[in-house]
Amino acid sequence: MMGLSFQDKNILAPMVRVGTLPMRLLALDYGADIVYSEELVDIKMLQCKRVVNDILHTVDYVSPTGRVIFQTCERERHHVVFQMGTADAERALTVATLIQNDVAGIDINMGCPKEYSTKILSTLVKGVSKPITCKIRILPSLTETISLVKLIEKTGVAAIAVHGRSKDERPQHPVHCDVIKAISQAVSIPVIANGGSQELIRQFQDIHAFRSATSTSSVMLARAAMWNPSVFRQEGLLPVETVIRDYIVYAVRYDNHYTNTKYCLCQMLRDQLESPLGKRLHAAQSTLEICEIFELSDFYESCRAAQKAKKADLQSVGLATTVKNDDEDLNAISLPIRFDKRKYMSQFTPKMLLLEWCRKMKLPQPVYHTVQRPVDRFFHSIVKVDERQYASTLWDKSKKLAEQSAAIVCLHTLGLTEVKMNESDSVQNRKRKLLCQIDEGIRLLNEEQNKKLHQHDPEHRQHHDPEHDAASF
Repeated sequence: MMGLSFQDKNILAPMVRVGTLPMRLLALDYGADIVYSEELVDIKMLQCKRVVNDILHTVDYVSPTGRVIFQTCERERHHVVFQMGTADAERALTVATLIQNDVAGIDINMGCPKEYSTKILSTLVKGVSKPITCKIRILPSLTETISLVKLIEKTGVAAIAVHGRSKDERPQHPVHCDVIKAISQAVSIPVIANGGSQELIRQFQDIHAFRSATSTSSVMLARAAMWNPSVFRQEGLLPVETVIRDYIVYAVRYDNHYTNTKYCLCQMLRDQLESPLGKRLHAAQSTLEICEIFELSDFYESCRAAQKAKKADLQSVGLATTVKNDDEDLNAISLPIRFDKRKYMSQFTPKMLLLEWCRKMKLPQPVYHTVQRPVDRFFHSIVKVDERQYASTLWDKSKKLAEQSAAIVCLHTLGLTEVKMNESDSVQNRKRKLLCQIDEGIRLLNEEQNKKLHQHDPEHRQHHDPEHDAASF
């Protein structure tokens, strides 16, 4: 139970889709003392495998589908509280035992308290070495609320976070500071006040005022921190543009899924969502596109290059490690290209052109590996050609489109993309032009390889093998 104090702390609240690693680290940078993860359901966590990610320097809890459900790192290990959604004491204990060495504390979301809730808390307090907390909303009457918090106190929890609204009240309803104050006076353990964003808290100085109004040990911020996490800075708020760039740096560094990054940035932009900047952000389909909007594409490229180099170093000493990158595969040659069917005739798609090239080169036909992303059901494909992989950084609405995009990346890399046709061209004429393009591409590749061969190994001039040349390109 030692190690994490809930006295006189400013805390990032658990927020679904917001409380991922980039936001938690940014809040710590700006002055937060404790950061809560988003709520994660016990059943989902039980399916996860704990993976030490040597490339990103993180600990990832990875689902059977390869999706990272929870990610943490050394920077936050003594500050992060894992919030769990659970209705079963034994499941909760199993998850808590799994993650306790990677976090500073464990919280149970009791937004709508049930009879089994206190049993869960008691089980965790007895079975886990880290501090256990819970987060509640107030009940319809003060008497009921006081009775509940006293029951919770008896379980041995380290602190109680109280959102000063009932389950039927929304942010537009006033927060009940008087009820939170009564709770704080009724128990001896730390009480954390929550629910004062916008109405009472807009800058750092307001945090102390909210704590005084509720007589609590600490304050927990949700919406105020979501809109601008620099609210934790004693020196004052930073411009949103600065905060966004700081957030993106963490999102890139820790390979945050671009849809999550985009969601969090949209919360920060708020009333600017209809501006040209907001519309560009809304249209972004990858982390790279987000970086381009905020002039961070150079950082993105350098970070990805460093990750690839790190992976190569680890593999060279026999340390097999993997990193799930949602924008691109680190083994693949990747470009932000999307298939536009209006630019191709149905008889001559990028996949068909690539297949024809492989036949000409006497190579195995292209192999496509396509996955679907659960969050929005978009598709991403990697094509393997001659032991090399190619992929678009963009996700597509269908499997067919994703495979065509991957094929275009491969063709672009091979220099086989400029096939110009007239509307009046016959099918046979178009086919002839495609084959000529392929032949010309092969000729240029062979010439390039011949130059390299002559420069580096003159003795092999008489043993020139076009098939080998293409394979080494």
